[in-house]
Amino acid sequence: MSDLSKTPVTIITGFLGAGKTTLISHLIRNAGGRRLAVVVNEFGTVGVDGEILKSCAIPDCPAENIVELSNGCICCTVADDFIPTVEALLKLDPKPDHIVIETSGLALPKPLLKAFDWPAIRSRITVDGVIALADAEAVAAGRFAPDVAAVDAQRAADDSIDHETPLSEVFEDQIACADLVLLTKPDLAGPEGVARARDIIAAEAPRPLPVIEVSEGVVDVAVLLGLEAGAEDDLAARPSHHDGHHDHEHDDFDTIMLELGEISDPDEFAKRIMHLADAQHILRIKGYAAVRGKPMRLLVQAVGARVRHQFDRPWKADEPRITRLVVIAEHDHVNEAAIRAALGD
Repeated sequence: MSDLSKTPVTIITGFLGAGKTTLISHLIRNAGGRRLAVVVNEFGTVGVDGEILKSCAIPDCPAENIVELSNGCICCTVADDFIPTVEALLKLDPKPDHIVIETSGLALPKPLLKAFDWPAIRSRITVDGVIALADAEAVAAGRFAPDVAAVDAQRAADDSIDHETPLSEVFEDQIACADLVLLTKPDLAGPEGVARARDIIAAEAPRPLPVIEVSEGVVDVAVLLGLEAGAEDDLAARPSHHDGHHDHEHDDFDTIMLELGEISDPDEFAKRIMHLADAQHILRIKGYAAVRGKPMRLLVQAVGARVRHQFDRPWKADEPRITRLVVIAEHDHVNEAAIRAALGD
């Protein structure tokens, strides 16, 4: 007899650098015997997140069960990429017990939820839950979720302000679609920042949502999997700024891929990235750097002016020792020549 039960799917969303890959790495290692498959959506062409996750592969989540979609936002490429990918995963033998989808930081979750109504997959999968990660420090500072009262007051005082910022819309859509919010990096925010972030999330959420503080992606997997939300059947309770639109665009953001030579000093390189965040409003930089005289590859991940870097593995013999970075910013804030000049060694 064929198995008529639906395969549960968990969608992990959240803004750039909120900690989605760290969370999924923990989930892979602590799946409690579940056989997982993971779909990673990169915004850009350097497959950083997918490679990090594949390095975590274990028997219950082998590398062939980790699929990377890197040619556009998953919510904009449903027919071309997402549906065929899910169909391929469902044909694996053995079939995954649970599928985890990591969206890009700029993805809107609701269009992705609507894709689960496609006839090709609707009878075979269900959305167990949508989990939104929110960077406590960033939210508390109002970078991605502005104070609604303050924005309304400013709008009332200035007739030229007739729209919210693109970043706030992305954040609000992610919160509105969530079944669970994970507040990451609470140590950086401090108690007052965490309290402020919780207040902002509560104000943005269309319904009461559980909010859990998480450090370094460590959370009981039983909290993440098994929510049984059936989110694809609950779209009306998940409002979006783009409801009523046939599609949406990411023209509010620019993404470029840089290839540079070797760098001499990782700490100095990090300082240059920090300066770019202020000088050109760069939102996110991630990729790899080749450090002169070092056999190890340097993993670089930056959210605004917060930069993290570490040597992750030796360079392979057939790999060119070059620095490759994806740079993401709001539209018109990317000056490729200036960025190259600032980061070039």
